[in-house]
Amino acid sequence: MTPTSSHLIDFIRSKYRTQGSIPLHAPSFGASERKYLLDCLDSTFVSSVGAYVDRFEDEFARITGAAKAVSVVNGTAGLHVALRLVGVEPGDLVLTQSLSFVATCNAIAYCGAQPLFADVDRETMGLSPTAMEALLEEVALRDEGGAVHRATGRRIRACVPMHTFGHPADLDGLVAVCDKWGIALVEDAAEALGSLYHGRHVGLFGLIGVFSFNGNKIVTTGGGGALVFTETQLAARARHLTTTAKRPHAWEFVHDELGYNYRMPNINAALGCAQLERLPGFVEAKRALAADYAEFLRGSDLAFCSEPAGTRSNYWLCAVVCPDRATRDALLTETNAKGLGMRPVWMPMHQTAMYRDAPRGPLPMTEFLAEHVVNLPSSPPPGTAGNGAA
Repeated sequence: MTPTSSHLIDFIRSKYRTQGSIPLHAPSFGASERKYLLDCLDSTFVSSVGAYVDRFEDEFARITGAAKAVSVVNGTAGLHVALRLVGVEPGDLVLTQSLSFVATCNAIAYCGAQPLFADVDRETMGLSPTAMEALLEEVALRDEGGAVHRATGRRIRACVPMHTFGHPADLDGLVAVCDKWGIALVEDAAEALGSLYHGRHVGLFGLIGVFSFNGNKIVTTGGGGALVFTETQLAARARHLTTTAKRPHAWEFVHDELGYNYRMPNINAALGCAQLERLPGFVEAKRALAADYAEFLRGSDLAFCSEPAGTRSNYWLCAVVCPDRATRDALLTETNAKGLGMRPVWMPMHQTAMYRDAPRGPLPMTEFLAEHVVNLPSSPPPGTAGNGAA
């Protein structure tokens, strides 16, 4: 059976203790956020140089287990730089999923490259190694430089899986396929801070992992992102590119290549330092909320999207798969009319005006999930570890 929309609305209101509007995901701020922001203002170092930027990067590297972290203005900028770092050039193809936020494909386009879409897995909602391997066998050949698209001769330079709603993709499978074909793996971990794959933080399985700290993420800096690395040389290159490729000097302005003004401002990093202190509580609260949703929906026609086997998801967004499009649309209509910010998954990228002509394999699971998935309010509820007094 499917719980009526009114029963689901009542359940959600009981979790958030309000009869008012409930957003899909809202940030939570406390005393430390205010303290660090005021300290940053008092220091006058509010731009891209300051103690909080260094502190944020060091703490982020420690939390994720990375050798180095480099902060940037947003996750999209991070993906753009990551793709350039792994050698993506104009005319290249980049394997990715169509079921993703538009930033994933936009970063590919910024490099003058084009997405090559493969399908997603049902369990992870992330890029499917099986679908990717089948697509490569059909359209590509392997040479000493890696993978080449047979029909066009274009290099398939990189692969960008996205950890959908914070659920880790099948990284073992993706790494194996990328290694076999000589393709660089860049993880779009924008939604997955705090998520683990077989005990290891996501973002560390390819050459680079990229995170987002937008206002709707589990940890926010207002706007911001970070790249993580398992080796320091590539991190140093990222820092150079994101600082307008300026050579260090006390007063001279010498820029030695095309770079980007992508560094995170100190004032954003100050907010981020306070938020990182609360990350364990955020993850605990969101996992508890997910467990409550799963129990409430048990035995219903709304299939709760649980973390894949062998992973720990941060449950950035809780989601259900509806039995059909009509149920999805009715649920969205009624809940939004009652002030609950529930949303469908993104329009698949291969259906957008910008990327509808991109090459692709069969995408049946992508299209199924786009027709059936609804995201539920997922902020840490009031009074929980993630949204109590800070």
